[in-house]
This record gives sequence, structure tokens and C-alpha cells, in this order.
Amino acid sequence: MLDIPWPEQYLLHIEKKIDINAAMAIVFAALLEQLGPAADRPDGTPMPMILEPWPGGRWYRDLGNNAGHFWGQVQVIKPPTLLEITGPMFMSYPVISHVQYRLTELSGQTRLALLHRAIGDIAPEHRKGANGGWEYISSRVKGRALESAAKRG
Repeated sequence: MLDIPWPEQYLLHIEKKIDINAAMAIVFAALLEQLGPAADRPDGTPMPMILEPWPGGRWYRDLGNNAGHFWGQVQVIKPPTLLEITGPMFMSYPVISHVQYRLTELSGQTRLALLHRAIGDIAPEHRKGANGGWEYISSRVKGRALESAAKRG
């Protein structure tokens, strides 16, 4: 078997870590909410996403009238520490992605770590936009979790 590296245009690898001053359960709930019913775009417009939080559950954009875009399927869910989704994500062409959110407790804080890896003929605009998109989602999860933690006292 030959060990030939894949050309860069066929690979996507994004890693992000963010520390949040809230309990893991609160951060995990905020993550599920942000990926599902509270999903929005950076300009504030809603993005109607559905996340079915169980093994095999779908993650998709619901445009109504039986229209939409399948983003992935829950591969692993272990509340409140792990969520993994596999599928094409936001790319409508031959590609497969694996997104992992891992939560760990660190001295009263929660570290939210994202790992997104994809392989396929990835369009330059998706390669460029994915980093900012995941950054936005992570910041929204943090804000949502901090707000929820503050309400709980």
C-alpha cells in the first residue's frame, strides 16, 4: 500500500478550543440549543436547524414544505461530554465530514473543544468560511451558556 498524502484541496481540518465559565451540563445544553432551535447566522437571521440528540439522529436545515438540507447524523452522543456528527455538513457535493465537540471540566470551567475533519473535493469558499462559521457557533454557545449560568445564580 502506498503512503501518498492527499492534496490540500481535498482536506479540511479545523480545531478550536474555548473555555467557558459554566458547568459542563449547562454548556452541553447550550451547544444542543445553538446547533438546533437557536441556530442563527452572524447577521442575526435565524437558520432553521433541527438536531435530533440521540444516536442516529439527524442534523438538518428545515426549510419547510419537505425542503431542506441534510448536514449530518449523530454518530456519538454522551451528555454532557461528547457529541459527534458525521455527514456532508454545509457542502452539497461528494464530501464526508466528522465533527466532534468534546467537553472537559477545568477548575470550575468547561473547555469546549471542536474538531472538524473532512475529505472530498472541498470548494474554496467552504474551506474559507468553515473556520469563521465554527468560531461563530462556539462564541454563541459560550454566550448562551454564560447567560444560563447567570440565571441559575
